[in-house]
Amino acid sequence: MNPLVESLGPVFIVSFALQQLIELLDPILDKVIKPHKEWILSAIALVVGLLLTLGLGLRILRPFGVTRMPWLDVLLTALFVTGGTKWLNDLLKIIAYKKQEVRARAMMAAQQVAKD
Repeated sequence: MNPLVESLGPVFIVSFALQQLIELLDPILDKVIKPHKEWILSAIALVVGLLLTLGLGLRILRPFGVTRMPWLDVLLTALFVTGGTKWLNDLLKIIAYKKQEVRARAMMAAQQVAKD
C-alpha cells in the first residue's frame, strides 16, 4: 500500500468518527446548554482530537518528511481531525457542481452547433 495513504488513512477515519461523535452530542447539548453549545462542542472536539492524535500516534506532516517540531505536527493533526470531514464534503460538492456546469455548457454548445 502507498505509504502516504497508509499514514493519512487513519487520520481520515478518526476525523470522520469524531465528526459523528459531535453530531450525536449536538442535539443533547442543544437542549441542555443552547447558548454555549457551539464553543463547548468545539472544545470537546479539540480535546478528543488531541487525545486521539497522541494516543494513536497520528501525524499529518510526517509522511511529507516534516519531522522537526513534533509538537506542531500533533497540534496540526488534532486541528485537522477536529475539523471532521466537512471540507471533503464541500470539495466533493464543488466538483459535482463544476461537472454539472461543464455538461450544461457542452449541451448548449452542441445545441448551438446543431442550429448553425
